[in-house]
Amino acid sequence: MFELFKIRNSIPFMRYGRVTTFISLATFLFAVWALVGKGLNLGVDFTGGTVIEVAYPNPAKIDQIRRTLDKTGLKEVSVQSYGSSHNALIQLPNKEEMSGSQVSERIMTALKADGTEVELKRLDFVGPQVGDELYENGALALLVVCLGIMAYLTVRFQWKFALAGIVANLHDVVIILGCFAFFQWEFNLTVLAGILAILGYSVNESVIVFDRIRENFRKMRQTDTATIIDGAITSTMSRTVITHAMTQLMVLSMLFLGGPALHYFALALTIGILFGIYSSVLVASPIVYALGVTQADFVKPVKPEADAMV
Repeated sequence: MFELFKIRNSIPFMRYGRVTTFISLATFLFAVWALVGKGLNLGVDFTGGTVIEVAYPNPAKIDQIRRTLDKTGLKEVSVQSYGSSHNALIQLPNKEEMSGSQVSERIMTALKADGTEVELKRLDFVGPQVGDELYENGALALLVVCLGIMAYLTVRFQWKFALAGIVANLHDVVIILGCFAFFQWEFNLTVLAGILAILGYSVNESVIVFDRIRENFRKMRQTDTATIIDGAITSTMSRTVITHAMTQLMVLSMLFLGGPALHYFALALTIGILFGIYSSVLVASPIVYALGVTQADFVKPVKPEADAMV
């Protein structure tokens, strides 16, 4: 395996396990506080509303469109570039006093008021019932993925690793949600897709470390558990740096060059990748150590020769 750099001596990660666990717990509690105190800024996908896509013959002036729509009296209107520089996506929540068709008519009338040539490309209405169903299905998808990860880790390793892995994964998910709640970034279906992707990405990193821990237990029978785990993490550092650096480079290109349509999706991935590295090394591994994993969990005891002859 190619190694970008080779560390000769193991880094004593477990020595600082209490410190990293405290940092993780503090970050986790802050995220929970943000979720409970501020709540998620749910997008139209979950709350229901009107989605309008318009096209201009020339590049769309997003700021001018926002100013124009502000004069209509409609509140909480979201305008962003979509697909190309000529297209704009307009989103706003349901209005009790107006139907979706009335809202779209008012918007198109306002956009054409000054003689601007604009074409209606798409008009979608998301009802509150559909939004509630999407919200419930999204939560169910997260639950199913978490249960699947626990089952996989239990079968491949052991229940101690399964528990540590799922705690680390939930740590990542809650922190992503907490960031979106604290900064009131819009939470929509693309962000949910990003979180589901991070669950799979993060568990892959945990599996790499867990596999090396199991391998070390079988090879280093006279070594204490802390040293075995430190050696496992240290030996995967080169792979971790290469993999995550390349992945983060791709995600950052989406974040800065992908436009508003991919912005929050890439933002969720960026946060998830950074905390996924941290949780796999400094959350999952200390939990495995605290749960008391030993060589007996992986290495079968050697039978005495007398018993073997019977």
